[in-house]
Amino acid sequence: MPLTKLQFKPGVNRETTSYTNEGGWFDIDKTRFRFGFPEKIGGWTKYAVNAFLGTARSLHPWVALDGTQYLGVGTHLKYYINEGGGYNDVTPIRATTTNGIVFAATDGSSTITATDNDHGASINDFVTLAGAASLGGVITAGVLNQEYQVVTVPSDDTFTFVARVADTSIGSITTTSGLNPTPVVANSSDSGNGGSGADAAYQATVGLNTALTGNGWNAGPYGRGTWNSSSNISVDGASLRIWSHDNIGQNLIFNARDAGIYYWSKAGGTTARAVALSSLSGANLTPTIAKKVLVSDRDRHIIAFGCDGESSIGTQDPLLIRFSSQDLGSGESLVEWKTEPTNTAGDLRIGSGSEIVTAIETRQQVLVFTDTSLHAMQFIGPPLTFGLTTLSENITISGPLAAIAVEDMVFWMGQQEFYVYGGGVQRLPCTVRDYVFSDFNSSQIKKVTAATNTSFSEIWWFYPSSNSNENDKYVVYNYQQKIWYYGNLARTVWLDRGIESNPVAAGTDHFLYTHEFGSDDGSTDPTSAIASFIESSQIDIGDGDQFNFINKLIPDLTFRDSTADFPKATFTIKTRNFPGGTYLQTGVKDITQSAGATSTVVEQFTEQVNLRLRGRSFAVRVDSSDTGVTWRLGSPRIDVKPDGRR
Repeated sequence: MPLTKLQFKPGVNRETTSYTNEGGWFDIDKTRFRFGFPEKIGGWTKYAVNAFLGTARSLHPWVALDGTQYLGVGTHLKYYINEGGGYNDVTPIRATTTNGIVFAATDGSSTITATDNDHGASINDFVTLAGAASLGGVITAGVLNQEYQVVTVPSDDTFTFVARVADTSIGSITTTSGLNPTPVVANSSDSGNGGSGADAAYQATVGLNTALTGNGWNAGPYGRGTWNSSSNISVDGASLRIWSHDNIGQNLIFNARDAGIYYWSKAGGTTARAVALSSLSGANLTPTIAKKVLVSDRDRHIIAFGCDGESSIGTQDPLLIRFSSQDLGSGESLVEWKTEPTNTAGDLRIGSGSEIVTAIETRQQVLVFTDTSLHAMQFIGPPLTFGLTTLSENITISGPLAAIAVEDMVFWMGQQEFYVYGGGVQRLPCTVRDYVFSDFNSSQIKKVTAATNTSFSEIWWFYPSSNSNENDKYVVYNYQQKIWYYGNLARTVWLDRGIESNPVAAGTDHFLYTHEFGSDDGSTDPTSAIASFIESSQIDIGDGDQFNFINKLIPDLTFRDSTADFPKATFTIKTRNFPGGTYLQTGVKDITQSAGATSTVVEQFTEQVNLRLRGRSFAVRVDSSDTGVTWRLGSPRIDVKPDGRR
């Protein structure tokens, strides 16, 4: 019998049964499609050797006028600016106390109680102490005068922290491994008050790392979400910490969702902390709270979404949009937010939905998402400055990070659907929809993050599966090939290549990673292998009405760009007799580079694989779990012979 060439449709389809999807792919991990053929995704390595505190959900790159490259990193605990691999803590200071704090220690305990009237701190907030004297024993001035995280808040006038070893070699609580864990236990000599009159600088209140949900009446805002679904609730004013950020020139404006708006100036350097935008000289009715900020590139306005109004500074309106006066290069637009006939400042209010979820800038307009609708905000010039057009009132969006723009197209993940906007709103046909949403932790839906990998024409969404409180899976839409695939990877935010040579993403281990780099997992030292695979749906032999004998396989597999001396992938053929039955026979063969060790692996030399498998249908699987291996599948061939009906 002549050899049969196996040619598969690109993409994965989980909307039908495996048998119905004959000629397609049914399962996959860490494998993509390029030119219609499957290949292993690229590897990753650490972007910087240091860790940061908290879980990062926001990244923002920019280049200063002198060529310095910066990367803003927003976590649920802090805001950093990375320069040259180092994380500089620029988290704003919320309040300060001068010459007004005393301390108390207990013999045999590392817990220190600080007394500061109306300190305003919450659990997990950070405070930097200075000017304290020794308590008389091991709780020295060096131990006290450091940055600490609040452990408990017994009252409005007291808080506690755990004393740690004084380390003058580090400037903050952030070290290579994260938090310095070495405590200092007080002894009986620590009876003093640390020098009455110590100073404190309280950093901006931290946010939550895990969304809290509740069920039942009054668990969340009325009418929010679908019937009988869990509702996100806040505790003591805290919410899932998500940052937005943008640039005015070489300086940075950023916002903690449902909290303050801040400004960092390059002139102060990375040792200077950001300050409240409303605290700048000349600030005129500048908003103090918002859900998101951005700078409209075409017309140079700062726009605050879901912010406080001119007549109600400090009181958030979740549907209000305000914009500063146009930036004419003088810098006044930063702080001029009062509507006047002589400027372009103003506001708009959306009339549908209960809150603004996010906003995305495209080439022509700014798209504004509420929890139930989509609107286009477009610059029209004075006197109105911006116009607002409703595009759809029947959409959903997973969360503030779930939408991404590719040129004039915007893609986003809804609560049960995928959408695209390209002049009109459309539901995006998805061949893995049920697979994704049937294994989804809806209580953490706001953690969904969208990303582009434009080198491969891909939109990625990272999301939490049903057994995880953190993003641990991804689904990909290839907008060039119009196909879907998915896999497992824990990433909380992703930044496409731009000023960087490769994409950068944040892991749940408090490190940033450079992606599409090599072929291995760089989260370990030494690097470890990335296990990748793809498996086909069932393929009938003939019409499936008789048994057949698979005698031979001729693989078509390339190991181009592999670095292993003998790169290897495993080719598996497995047969079964009925669509719903178990696989009865399996033929497994390691396909190895046969040219020997070379400095540059170019191609796998085709060889014959002998098999002895019998069945009515079969499936094909390719997987690899060795370091230094990349692979791409072509069109393998099999030798099949009829073998009767029984």
